[in-house]
Amino acid sequence: MRSNLKLGVDLGGTKIEIIGLDNGIQRLRRRVPTPQGDYQQTVAAIASLVEDCERELGQQGSLGVGIPGTRSSDHGRIKNANSQCLIGQDLQGDLEQRLQRPVRLANDADCFVLSEACDGAGAGAHSVFGVILGTGVGGGLVIGQQLLGGPNAITGEWGHNALPWRRDEDGPPRRCYCGQDDCIETFLSGPGWAARSALGLDASALVSAAQSGHPGAQQALARYCDQLARGLASVINLIDPYVIVLGGGLSNTPELYQQVLPLLPKYVFSDQVNTRLVKARHGDSSGVRGAAWLWNDELR
Repeated sequence: MRSNLKLGVDLGGTKIEIIGLDNGIQRLRRRVPTPQGDYQQTVAAIASLVEDCERELGQQGSLGVGIPGTRSSDHGRIKNANSQCLIGQDLQGDLEQRLQRPVRLANDADCFVLSEACDGAGAGAHSVFGVILGTGVGGGLVIGQQLLGGPNAITGEWGHNALPWRRDEDGPPRRCYCGQDDCIETFLSGPGWAARSALGLDASALVSAAQSGHPGAQQALARYCDQLARGLASVINLIDPYVIVLGGGLSNTPELYQQVLPLLPKYVFSDQVNTRLVKARHGDSSGVRGAAWLWNDELR
């Protein structure tokens, strides 16, 4: 079988991880700590990982990098990154200069959905919307196994739309860090859900308490599922994806798949909802795998 080595790097706040995929099969995987607050050291750490892995594998591969932010289509520098040392930097250009090859960058949520669309839970579907339910709420859209991008580089940022069909039981307004009130992220992120539940439990403890029969936690989880159904219904009404893949820590909650699907017909503008709602196949590996799949030209 012809070698088709793809290297993917997941640049996280605490770790930098690299994977080598050869025709979709993992050949190598490594991680190192992320240099804290030091951009030049971060570039050097990524480059060293790439060079070390290629030396070990005995060949050079394509390189994709998933980042906790976005590369601006206006000036090519990083914006909207929670790793602040990246903001305003030409990460793509600096890596290309250091490694002497083209590099592709994408938001980590985009990498997640690309992974799941190429060889994960959404493989074979024409359109896949990926959802991250974790410390934040992110998303991305893949059409024909290619990431859909736009002029603002924010495709899939459904978490910063307002929660639709809002009602009194959703609770009082809350300000999102983006400056708007009642973004979906303030309801469906782990910290947002915990804060709104007012039970003094974090998201993981809320799920455990609900599964153990705690009435308040069960009510909070049922409300969360209804809010998730409303948020996803607005996505389905707009882009009508064949598959929605859930990732992030909260995606491991079985009740989401049991309760959200039956709720969708209440909100989706259709007599029947045929969109599949599935859990990510590759779990925490989807981000780094998706970075490698940024070079998936043969799948076009």
